[in-house]
Amino acid sequence: MNTRTLAMAVLAMLVVGCSSADAAREQRVKIAVTEKGFVPAVVTVQSGRPVTLLVTRRTDRTCATELVLKTHGIHEKLPLGKTVVIRFTPERPGTLDYACGMGMIKGKIVVR
Repeated sequence: MNTRTLAMAVLAMLVVGCSSADAAREQRVKIAVTEKGFVPAVVTVQSGRPVTLLVTRRTDRTCATELVLKTHGIHEKLPLGKTVVIRFTPERPGTLDYACGMGMIKGKIVVR
């Protein structure tokens, strides 16, 4: 194997290794929008690790047709019956408040 081929092989292994490490660190949280609001209304995640929210709106009987997480500049529409993937990384411990677009239906992400 020549030097260039060896270097490419090593680089490919590093990229795959990083992707696997990031995937292992990822925190996946499922949230449903029901007639009761965001369920669960409070979730806990670790700071410094990527978070993926999987949000599915299951009702059209509330005003929660979007999710707004102002601290991270997130404003996502929530189409009925479809899972919306929202990714962010909380950098420090604390509580992140999110809500529907009108601010009436709320939830919390506790970051430890």
